[in-house]
Amino acid sequence: MDWGLSGLFGSAFLAATVLPLSSEAVMLALFYSGGYDLWQLWGVATAGNVAGSMVNWYLGGYCLRYRDHKWFPVTNEQLQTAQNSYLKWGRFSLLLAWVPVIGDPLTFVAGLFRTPLLVFTLLVFIGKGGRYFVLLWLMS
Repeated sequence: MDWGLSGLFGSAFLAATVLPLSSEAVMLALFYSGGYDLWQLWGVATAGNVAGSMVNWYLGGYCLRYRDHKWFPVTNEQLQTAQNSYLKWGRFSLLLAWVPVIGDPLTFVAGLFRTPLLVFTLLVFIGKGGRYFVLLWLMS
């Protein structure tokens, strides 16, 4: 088992959740260690980050079951406002899922409003994979 790649996958996965982690630092450390292929690092980081975003998507869809409970932290009006904003900007806003602060909530909202998983995965993959590609390209 390659602990470097496992650590990269784990850090990329967790960085896609609400935890304030940076997978970029792990990826770049592995890149500069010289023991890893650029495409290998790109693939593992992208896969981990997209997988973490898929957890957000799932949680977003799951939490809607509880929207009619008194303790649910969001009102129906707030949900409607969020849905209107999401529909205004469209599913293509998921291309920005890599952006700090807004990316993780975007993936959660996509699940909340039942964006089809295939569309979600493709758009998030393009955005997050593109970010890792540009980062590795700039560093090489």
